[in-house]
Amino acid sequence: MTEKITVNTLKQFKSSGEKIACLTSYDASYAKLQDAAGVDVLLVGDSLGMVLHGMDTTLNVSMTDMIYHTRLVSSASKRALVISDMPANSYHTSEIALENAMRLINEGGADVVKLEGGRAFCETVSLLSKQGVSVCGHLGLTPQSISTYQVQARTEEEANRLKQDALALQEAGVVCLVLECIPARLAAEVTQLLDIPVIGIGAGPDCDAQVLVVYDMLGLTDKKLKFCKNFLIGKDSIADAIKAYVAEVKNKTFP
Repeated sequence: MTEKITVNTLKQFKSSGEKIACLTSYDASYAKLQDAAGVDVLLVGDSLGMVLHGMDTTLNVSMTDMIYHTRLVSSASKRALVISDMPANSYHTSEIALENAMRLINEGGADVVKLEGGRAFCETVSLLSKQGVSVCGHLGLTPQSISTYQVQARTEEEANRLKQDALALQEAGVVCLVLECIPARLAAEVTQLLDIPVIGIGAGPDCDAQVLVVYDMLGLTDKKLKFCKNFLIGKDSIADAIKAYVAEVKNKTFP
């Protein structure tokens, strides 16, 4: 059996310069394909509210939804690390966050839980970390609080605030950090600034890892995102498209 990816594996990838390939995953069939294709990290995103449930936003995704889909993905993942989103309103206090994070781990099988926000959530991150919960942070465009999809942190003041948030989250104990929809130069600076792996989406080529919504990279959604690519074009199967994505992330031709 191929060795299971862990948080320490991701840190080793960052140290060695090997890029980390991540994709969203919502069910066992896709997770099995992604795992076999060499995807390093499967993110059970609350984006499932839109791409699977037909909602307009992620805001009505429940803990029940996240536990269910995380369990499907983790059951099929033999190698990839599984990160699961904490849905909106599941971590508005540190105590509630711990209870829900433990449910995602114990009932859903998540390896890491992800929450959105900066320094205001450092106390929560610290509590979870001290209780043995691995936490992924998320800065830049945070869909649970920002409804318009546009580049964030474009001013010097906003960029400095984001960098300080990133450093504070690292100090609080996050094991990795997602940067979404920020200028590539800023993402590169943050990646160099932090010791933990940085996962980019719409944040340029210099992050340690790249993540896309799997349905976007297969051209199965109406979204036409500038930073995305339809990997299914010219391929005979979804499996081949996922393998091509992993290869392009690893050889640094995507993005």
